[in-house]
Amino acid sequence: MSLNLEVEVDVPFTFDYEALAGEVVAFTIDHEGFPYEAEVNLTLTDNEGIHEINRMYRQIDAPTDVLSFPMLSYEQAGDFSALEEDYEDNFNPDTGEIMLGDIVISVDRVREQAAAYGHSERREFAFLIVHSMLHLFGYDHMTPEDAAVMEPKQRQILEEMNISRD
Repeated sequence: MSLNLEVEVDVPFTFDYEALAGEVVAFTIDHEGFPYEAEVNLTLTDNEGIHEINRMYRQIDAPTDVLSFPMLSYEQAGDFSALEEDYEDNFNPDTGEIMLGDIVISVDRVREQAAAYGHSERREFAFLIVHSMLHLFGYDHMTPEDAAVMEPKQRQILEEMNISRD
């Protein structure tokens, strides 16, 4: 598994965010049973940076906490059986890994939301990565039915990693 980290801003976290990101990405890949070696790109930016990306790609003129840009499409969320036929088009020829997609996180929002929810910045950062990884696997939360599948998965992954709302 490769995690390509791009840091666009000063990151004031008191934990090793690069190590945590790698652990969360790898754990989520294993948890969901993704059958290939994978590559994920993670960009850390600020509210201004994510606002611009949100405006450019989603036509939403506001900052957000995390954006997910999946490279793969699924007939059904978490069903990797049809990927083999498209595998050739979705792998990095340099590494042989399948490119799952891009995650963009606002460091500002991690800090704001951790304070608002009363838990650690470490927990919020991990949550946003799990949330985004599930989007990269085709899960969504736009309907109550979809949320009923995705949200318990998020909780279960964080619980299994012993990342609590301390």
